[in-house]
Amino acid sequence: MDNKRIDNLKAILAADPQDTFARYALGLEYISLAEFEQAKDIFEEICVLDPTYVATYYQLGKTYEQLGDESNARKIYEKGIFVARSQNDDHTKSELEQALNDLL
Repeated sequence: MDNKRIDNLKAILAADPQDTFARYALGLEYISLAEFEQAKDIFEEICVLDPTYVATYYQLGKTYEQLGDESNARKIYEKGIFVARSQNDDHTKSELEQALNDLL
């Protein structure tokens, strides 16, 4: 795969493995290429390394949906709602609730 953005993001992560935003952007790049397994792996890493990065839960849930894994999508949306609520992030909480309702 010849994608300069992916290469650039990987270089950023090589220099700073704790850069959650670069890792998140890498996951989004994989989604844009319909590389859902790679995106899933990236978003799952973020959930472990930085579980308060609330935007990840929406993207990971949508990625699970693309992979046909509704059970894990449901679980990750529910976890994301909990994290968003704990951060008083009503906007993200609402988006996650909508994604969960759409799934049900």
